[in-house]
Amino acid sequence: MEDAANRIVDHYERHALSWDADRRAADWIDKPFIERFLGFLPRGAPVLDLGCGGGSPVAFHMVAQGFHVTGVDSSPTLISLCRTRMPDQEWIVGDMRSLALGQRFGGVLAWDSFFHLRHEDQRTMFGIFAAHAAPSAILMFNAGFGHGEALGSYRGDPLYHASLDASEYKALLADVGFELIEHSINDPAKGGRIFWLARAVHNQQNS
Repeated sequence: MEDAANRIVDHYERHALSWDADRRAADWIDKPFIERFLGFLPRGAPVLDLGCGGGSPVAFHMVAQGFHVTGVDSSPTLISLCRTRMPDQEWIVGDMRSLALGQRFGGVLAWDSFFHLRHEDQRTMFGIFAAHAAPSAILMFNAGFGHGEALGSYRGDPLYHASLDASEYKALLADVGFELIEHSINDPAKGGRIFWLARAVHNQQNS
């Protein structure tokens, strides 16, 4: 597990073009989640997309709906694809675990990315979410059923996942001034994923 966790950044860069091609070729079954997230945002709001990949389909859809996207990904290859596809948006090669942009966003999204972080890194991310959240910002991320680690595989290469317990996610959100809007567990009507949706109500970084 430890080795796979340490290799997650290298994994995505190594498989960047394959990941991007597979993502674009597959049915976009998680679209209902992104629509749910965007439904809470004012038109044209700036969105921070953490782990944006190659930008398709998620960032591309957000841009098409009139939102301004700042995408962050650790893979230079994937960010290069984003810059080619959507040159009028902002794309940053970086690690979300150490992000400090000095900007605040109306929406913060960590979709199919946050759950690749170790437990302690996930805990640290809540301060980073708060530091980049404007007043009343909407945050969405997805995770697992409960506290644990799992090892998947992509093209024969181990792929690390981790999750905290639901009670800890709730406490972490509250600690940095987010109120929970929804925690959905595998609702087929919403794409069958486990996601957390929250609103910044008292951003401690602003106080």
